[in-house]
Amino acid sequence: MIQRPAIRTAPILGLLLTLCPGMLTGQAQQWNAERSPLLVAHRGASAYAPEHTIEAYTLALAQGADFLEPDLQITRDGVLIALHDLTLERTTNVQEVFPDRFREEDAGGMMVRRWYAVDFTLAEIRQLDAGSWFGPQFTGATIPTLEELIELARGRAGIFPETKTPEFYREEGLEMEAILVDLLRRSGLLEPEGLRETPVILQSFSPGSLMVLRDALGETLPLTLLIGNLEGAEQWLTETGLDEAQGFSDGIGPNKNLVLADPGMVRRAQSRGLFVIPYTFRSSNSGTFPDVGAEMDYFLYTLGVDGVFTDNPDLFPRQPREGGPLPQSPL
Repeated sequence: MIQRPAIRTAPILGLLLTLCPGMLTGQAQQWNAERSPLLVAHRGASAYAPEHTIEAYTLALAQGADFLEPDLQITRDGVLIALHDLTLERTTNVQEVFPDRFREEDAGGMMVRRWYAVDFTLAEIRQLDAGSWFGPQFTGATIPTLEELIELARGRAGIFPETKTPEFYREEGLEMEAILVDLLRRSGLLEPEGLRETPVILQSFSPGSLMVLRDALGETLPLTLLIGNLEGAEQWLTETGLDEAQGFSDGIGPNKNLVLADPGMVRRAQSRGLFVIPYTFRSSNSGTFPDVGAEMDYFLYTLGVDGVFTDNPDLFPRQPREGGPLPQSPL
């Protein structure tokens, strides 16, 4: 049987308090002073509303999210928007509105058409319907800018942006990290007063992007290295890899399956002062657990992770489930 860890102060909470004493206000008051797992709303409350829309983020706030998580892409005129994919066709009607504005690419011997966000100005992207793909009640929802998301979250929750494929944008002549740091500065989120209202944690799968951010920000904001597959685990979740990651990040965000395969990595990371926030917990994929609430409970209160990314903020267990931990690992 895997025993629950002793109650402790979560590393991420201690780090936030060190960076900005007294910053936990608004929604963050829900965080327990002894052990405070973080509820990060993955693309908003994306189990119930179209991902990366104001509707999804507003619902996440209503469901108690501590942090809102936007993936970042860049428009042709250099504006950061909340969008997961490099391209627009999966979650918008771009093919109908701009049928001829695609790039044709070879995908394994087959030519495909893709509508890249970077090929459109913000004004053009505003014309797209980003909601009806999810359900007719969301028709007319639009893709928000990061600046709009900051204002939505201000005083109510933190933001947890991801620099998405920054290498692609570098080839397009756009420096995502510089644009992001400039926006955070203009929004007052690099100052103690701004951070007290709206805590910020940054994340990326790109170590290079985190290194650029560390150089630009120093120790102002916590940085998170995302780890998505076995190759990444072999590079970063070993003793040597965690030592290296500690040089440019404050925490890790591993795929939850990597944690299940190697639960000991949680303690290895935390012993180095790195917080651990795995992804993604969703009602549509809770594996061998009876439901996503039980799955999150197991990760938080048995394995001892510091928070989770979830599509279902309303099912996040603020306290351990009644009846104690699951009797054994689901593996």
